[in-house]
Amino acid sequence: MGNITTYIDQFGYIVLFIALMLEMIAFPLPGEVFMGYSGFLVYQGHLSWMLSILIAGIGASIGMSLAYWIGYKLGTPFVEKHGHRFHMGPERIEKTSRWFSKHGNKLLIIAYFIPGVRHITGYFSGITQIPFRTYALFAYSGAFLWVTVFITLGKILGPQWEQFHSSVKKYLIIGSIVIAVILATIYIYKKYKVEIKDTAIKIINLTLNVFHSRKQVGLLISITAILTLGLIILMIGMIQDFLGNEFQDFNEVVDLLIPLTFNKDWTKVMLLFSLMGSRQVLLMLIILTLFWILWRGRDKIFELLSLAIVVGGGEVYEESLRGIFHELSPLDHSFTDQLFYSFPSEQSLMTFVIYGFVFFILVRTTGKVWIHTFVPIAGLVILFLTATSRLFLEVQLPSDVAAGYVFGGVWLGLNILLLEIFRLMRSVGKGAH
Repeated sequence: MGNITTYIDQFGYIVLFIALMLEMIAFPLPGEVFMGYSGFLVYQGHLSWMLSILIAGIGASIGMSLAYWIGYKLGTPFVEKHGHRFHMGPERIEKTSRWFSKHGNKLLIIAYFIPGVRHITGYFSGITQIPFRTYALFAYSGAFLWVTVFITLGKILGPQWEQFHSSVKKYLIIGSIVIAVILATIYIYKKYKVEIKDTAIKIINLTLNVFHSRKQVGLLISITAILTLGLIILMIGMIQDFLGNEFQDFNEVVDLLIPLTFNKDWTKVMLLFSLMGSRQVLLMLIILTLFWILWRGRDKIFELLSLAIVVGGGEVYEESLRGIFHELSPLDHSFTDQLFYSFPSEQSLMTFVIYGFVFFILVRTTGKVWIHTFVPIAGLVILFLTATSRLFLEVQLPSDVAAGYVFGGVWLGLNILLLEIFRLMRSVGKGAH
């Protein structure tokens, strides 16, 4: 790292240009480090932000062009001669070329953010002989997007650029993979639209049967058990991270991304969603749920008892957890930290538990399809924005909020399992008589 920064200090734009050009033809150079440090120099006033982006973008674009023409001139004869050895014969190359010509533009833009992938896309584009104009349009656009992100990030972070580099890079890779999965999902949907719609209708009908057919309650129990088990595994991992004091990178990256994603214009919205997680609103939800169960409940006694256990037991559960983790904490906390930064977050845990139970009861006691569709989506949005509001307003640590949701999910899942098992046992008992 020291040698890299020294070279940039001495030669500035020239090093930035050459380094990104060479990286695009697969030289093992850390492009993000060059751009991040250049952004830091922009922060200090030693380099120009616009000129740095321009020079870096041109260097990356030239490197991608060289990779393309190397693949175009040298790659095809090699593949034609030896491709059969790794299942890349002429027919496969032609088929891949057609796919790449149609969908490769998306990959060209995403690939820059995935180390290892960006180094081969230029060569592969040349080998498959996609039109250079099409390639250049998206390769150059992706190059300038990539350099703009990392140089700007270095400029925003300033002295902390190196501290954040490895963490930001890791989460950008994860984000890029998520985007790639989304694009693949869109492609599959477009290709199999009719089949997917037919399957979706069958799933909706199956969901209604699951919630309202005694014979298929077992399936609901199985799905809930699997989800709860997944949350338990995640909870164990979070406990290990907490005891090992390994949440620092996660907290720093989230604290960086929140203000970049939500500016001051979101303040009123965030205050509203913060209010939705307040004790007053949660208490109102509990009361409304109680009346809903008395009006529309299918097994009123079991559902009222479950509501009492979820809420009352949830309070005992979260208090016990916070007491245990306070004693096990690897860090010394001030009195203020003990009041406002607790693991897991009390407010987040109870918010997830209460909203989750309310959504479950609404779906479980209603046969309308639009409720089965709308309520879960609305619930996810509310829970996401409620959590985000606490980070936006800087009243809780990201790791504490995340832990609150995970630990709350475990408690909610166990209670739903208990309710449905009792419901099933009662149903079987009635059937026996």
